[in-house]
Parts: sequence; C-alpha cells; structure tokens
Amino acid sequence: MTDTPPDSRLAHFALRLAQLPDKPGVYKWKDAQGRLLYVGVAESLRNRVRSYFHDSASHSEKIQAMVARAADVEWVVAESLVQALIWESDLVKSEQPPFNTKLKDDKHFLYIRVGEKERWPRPTLERRMTNDGARYFGPFPSATKVRETLRALRWIFPWCNHPPEDGRELKPCNDYRYFPRKLCPGPCAGAISEPEYREITRGLLRFLEGRSPEVLETLERDMLEAAEQLNFERAADLRNRLSAAREVVAAQREIYSARVDEDILGLARDGALACGQVLLIRGGRLVRESSFPLEGSEGDSEAELLGAFVKQFYAQAAEVPAEVVLPGEIPDAETVEAWLRQRRGGRVRLVVPRRGQRLHMVRLASENARATLERVQAEWLATSAQVHGALATLQEQLGLPRLPRRIECYDISNIQGTSAVGSMVVFEDGQPKRSDYKRFQIKTVHQADDFSMMQEVLRRRLRRAVTPGGAGATSEEPSGGWTRLPDLLIVDGGKGQLNAALQVLQELGVRDVPLAGLAKEEEILFVPDEQRQQARSFGVFLPRASPALFLVQRVRDEAHRFAVTYHRTVRGKRGLGSALDAVPGIGPKRKRALLRRFGSLKGIREASVEELATLPGMTRAVAQAVHAALA
Repeated sequence: MTDTPPDSRLAHFALRLAQLPDKPGVYKWKDAQGRLLYVGVAESLRNRVRSYFHDSASHSEKIQAMVARAADVEWVVAESLVQALIWESDLVKSEQPPFNTKLKDDKHFLYIRVGEKERWPRPTLERRMTNDGARYFGPFPSATKVRETLRALRWIFPWCNHPPEDGRELKPCNDYRYFPRKLCPGPCAGAISEPEYREITRGLLRFLEGRSPEVLETLERDMLEAAEQLNFERAADLRNRLSAAREVVAAQREIYSARVDEDILGLARDGALACGQVLLIRGGRLVRESSFPLEGSEGDSEAELLGAFVKQFYAQAAEVPAEVVLPGEIPDAETVEAWLRQRRGGRVRLVVPRRGQRLHMVRLASENARATLERVQAEWLATSAQVHGALATLQEQLGLPRLPRRIECYDISNIQGTSAVGSMVVFEDGQPKRSDYKRFQIKTVHQADDFSMMQEVLRRRLRRAVTPGGAGATSEEPSGGWTRLPDLLIVDGGKGQLNAALQVLQELGVRDVPLAGLAKEEEILFVPDEQRQQARSFGVFLPRASPALFLVQRVRDEAHRFAVTYHRTVRGKRGLGSALDAVPGIGPKRKRALLRRFGSLKGIREASVEELATLPGMTRAVAQAVHAALA
C-alpha cells in the first residue's frame, strides 16, 4: 500500500508525509476543525506516522476511525524519546484527546500538600501539583477516602488550621479550645514552639511516606523520655497519639519483606471500560490502594493499555518508587524506565514477575481492578430508567418480540474436556436472580467438545420447561425456576455456539425463545435469521459505552464466574494431583520432571507457560494445558 490515504486528502497528506523527519518526537492528529484527535510518541516520526497508512486493515477499529476523521497531522521534534514521552503525557492530560486512553475524571483527583518550609506547616487538599517547594502525596481518586485519611492522621499528628500571623495577637482556635485530645497543638495560643511543631510535621511526613514503623518507634521513645522527665502531660499526649498511630498501622497489611519500596499495578478491562489498580508497598506494608477507571481503551492491546496506564498515572503521581511491578510487558519499556528515573531522580526498575509473592500481589491488584470495573458497570445500571433503556435497546437491536425482562445465559467450563461443567444464570429486570441459578455436571460428553456440552446443558434445561417433572430430572436440578422460559437466551460464544443452541431449540420444538450468542473478543451479539431454520446468522454491534452492552457483558461474565467457580469445586474434589494426571501429554515421566524442577504442585502452579515449556521434552501446547489445569 502507498504512504498516502486514498481519498480527497491525498495531496495534503502526501505533502505532510514527505516532510516528516526521521527523528524522535510527538505527533498530533487533528480533524477538519483543528481539534486534537490523538497524540502519539515516536522514535522516528517519519516511520511511525507513515505506518498508519500501511496495511490499515491490521489497525484496530479505533485507529481506523481516528485516521478516517483526521484532516491533518502535526509534529514536534524532541531531543530524545524520553522528552517526547513527557510531552505526550502532558498533552494527553491537558488536552484530553478522544482517541487516547486516559485516566477517567483525572481533573477531580486530589493531592495532600504539606508546605514543610512554611512557618506553621499543615496538610491541605489540592487539585494539582505546583512547583512551590511543598511536599505532595497522591493522586487520590476518592475525595471521601483522602478526607478520612486526614481525619485519622490529625489525631496522631495534630496541626493548626488557623496558625498565628506575624504582628497579630494570639487567638486560640476552636480545635485547641474544645477538643480534649488537642486536634490543634496550640501555636495559635502560644502553647507550642516552632521546633516542637516542626517535629510533629516531620512525623506526619514520614507517615505519609509509608515509614510507619519508624514513626511508631519515635513516638514510643519520646513518650518514655517524657515520663522519665516527669512531664506527665506530654507523656499522656504522646501515649494517645501512639495509640491512634497503632490503630492506623494495624489497618495496613503486612505483605512481604520487600527490598525496596514498590508500586504494584493491576489491570482489568471489559469492552470499552478498563480499570487500573495501584498498591503502594512501603517497608513491606500495603499503605494505600487506589483504583483508576480508564476511558478510550477500546481497540488497544493489553500491552498498549497497560503502557498508557503507566504513563498516565506516573505523569500525575507525586512520587515514583524504586520498583514498579507490572502484570505484563509494555511498549517502549526502556524509554518509560528512563522517564521514571528522571521523574524520581534515582534508579527505577520495571518488573514483570513470573512467580512468587510479587505475582500473587499483581493478581490481587488485578482482582481489585476487576471488582472496581464491575462496580462501575453496576452503577450504570443502578436506576430503573437506565435498566429499562438497556432492555429497550436490546429489544430494538435484536428484534425481540417483547422486552427481555428475564435473560438466561449459559457457559461451559472445562480443561481439555475434564471436570466439565455448565452454568445457567438468570437476570430479571437487569439484576441477578441468584435463586434461579443452575449448575450442571456434563455427563454425556467425554471429549473436549464445547458445542456438544452446551447442547447437553440446554437439552436438560429446556426439557424441564417443555415437560415439567419429566425424564432427566436430577438432584442437582431443583424444580424451582424451570417452568418459565426466558425472554432472551444468551450463550457465551460466537456463531458456533449459537448454531449448536439453535439445533436444540428446533429439536425440542421451542419456538418462542429468542436466542443470541455473545462473542467475547469482538463483543458482537450474533442472532439467527428471522426464520431460524438455517445456520445463517448476523452480528449486532451495540455501542461500546451503551448500558445495553454493559448489561449483556455483566450477564455473560456472571455466567462465566459461576461456571468457573463450580468447575474449581469439582476439580478440587478430585485433587490437584488428579487434575495434573488428567492433562493430555502428562505421564509419570513428565510429572516427575515437573516436580523435580519446581519442587511442588504450588511451584508448578506459580510457574509461567514459558517456564513450563523450558522443561526438556515439554511442548508449549502441553505447558499451556498444565498451566490451565492448575490455574
């Protein structure tokens, strides 16, 4: 393909592309009105921008849509790739281009500011950091949580919100006059000297830095010294502050003996929504955890999304630790490391753990991100108006005869055909109806055939509706909830699962149940043709940010969660050893080799596919099967 797009903009873009320098910098795509669409960074502006017009079909839908809207491209040459990355982060933050992945609502983030060079320092909440010589901590995505943090810290490190000004008479503030534990130590009343007040401020800063053990030791030492000097009032005050500090520290979780301070990042995504999670580990303790919803992430690969989150978060972070632990590799990792070193003024490493405690913590961070993502999706569906709108959209887009007030979704979970189970979840009026959930052990299919397994589950469910109490009833299938047919039946999968389900409906003569298959990768709903007599189907694309798509994704994810949970229960009853024995390709020799290399089943479980595949005689396909069996 040529270097220029085949449309009316041909001449203009041909000229612009010819002018591109082979140097690092930032490029900016703009629309016909001059509005910024997208900002990117490149080691070679010439090669990177021209790549948008080479094999355009290989680009994501988001990038193709952006290029289709673009009327011009501009660029700024940088001295280095690190400088270009800094400019890119600043532009994304300040301009909010619609096609860049960015932190959602980042203008509402808060920072704790402590002006340690001021005469009477005190913490305040600020919306942005400025180069004013003060110390900043954050960002904090939740105003409620950061205010709760400051309320707790004030009992430990009291400060004055109305400090005395030069030339004015002292006037005790209400915090000093009325609180017996002295939320204010009294500079407004002349009750404390500047050096004593600064010592309290130093303790506050150490605590915010995550150096809580050091703070506890200092408070305890000062308390004992005051008692030895018979200064019982000061000793009592320090005792109360020490007690409050221990309560706060007790809420922090001790993680592991980290060699250096770390940030552990996790990531979760679902369609157009994504969420990043940051766990701040200081001195081996989890001192803070924060979730950051992301927008504009559709079409990005996992690596691109993670890289965008790293750049967006640390462009705004008040501090950069010695190590940043990631769930996967990111593009331009060396450049990002160099940028972070520049921001920190010291050594920084990007780490992708393959096993051990760090891997466990990355998974924990990603689980927390997933929980936040589910909460965000649930909030979209929190009101009856939104639920009704989502259901009405589904009715219109899928051509349903009635509003899909009852939706059933089915999923299959198995490893190479072993311990296979199926799940059925039910949503009524947009909310899960867990009393109607059903689970199935696959009984008639003994090989890895998801289509046949889905058909078995649907036959057993629909036969009970067609002939209640008839043949096929089992103890795992209680009678409640079987007789009512759904307004919409969804199977987790694309055209193959849809056609398998359609055969069962035709076989049982069930004609009044609309059917759809949700393909996870593209998030396309496939539905049969109007007659539902052939295997033809067409795809329905719901808007990426629509409540209707959030609803079907939530239903599908709940079916998957319910199936996986039951699968783990069934597999657990057989024991991990049995699960390993059941993996095709794992015989006694390979099993002994695995245990010899990794020491235990726990070690095998924590090993990556790459590590498993390095075992002599082990193929990558078998390594993937082992990894999946013990996941």
